[in-house]
Amino acid sequence: MEEISWDDFAKVALMVGTVVRVEPFPEARRPAYKVWVDFGPEVGERKSSAQITALYRPDELVGRQIVGVVNFASKQIGPFRSEFLLTGFYQADGAVVMAVPERAVPNGARLG
Repeated sequence: MEEISWDDFAKVALMVGTVVRVEPFPEARRPAYKVWVDFGPEVGERKSSAQITALYRPDELVGRQIVGVVNFASKQIGPFRSEFLLTGFYQADGAVVMAVPERAVPNGARLG
């Protein structure tokens, strides 16, 4: 594994936000949801495609806080433009467990 400096890590804007809306994304090549997250006043609301369908239902995601990378370039995924990366950990079967704060923090709080 390549080591990075603190300056390299500091370039990645990992922020907490609250899920405000989730929709199915049937056009995605792999099962995914369209997820809208409020990252607070500095960043605002952003949307992403997230492959988290194996462990989460849309109705249980709304209102939950997640950790996202908000300074990646946006990416076109089929007919949808993804504006942040929802972070998580892969299980052996490929299912994604979302990275979430252990306690509630203000939207826009930055990891670091």
